[in-house]
Amino acid sequence: MLRLIAYDIAAPRRLARFAAVCQDFGVRVQKSLFECWLEQDAFDRLWDRLLAEMDGEEDSLIAYTLDQSAATKRRQAGTKAHLTDPVHLYVV
Repeated sequence: MLRLIAYDIAAPRRLARFAAVCQDFGVRVQKSLFECWLEQDAFDRLWDRLLAEMDGEEDSLIAYTLDQSAATKRRQAGTKAHLTDPVHLYVV
């Protein structure tokens, strides 16, 4: 499934850690938005890692899950890279 991960992080240091975690699982398509093709177990690992980094009083985190049909109905303009097909990423 395609997972869209969006966040708003108040502290620059936490922001850098958030981005690093997300880059382990997917591709940055905007400054605070990542596309990740993940099955449920990998998504749960990503979510747990992000929750461990965030400050619930200052930060926000949102994840959307899109099925294959919805994922192919997107429009894009500009230069940012994105995942057009599922890519299998393995986090060791």
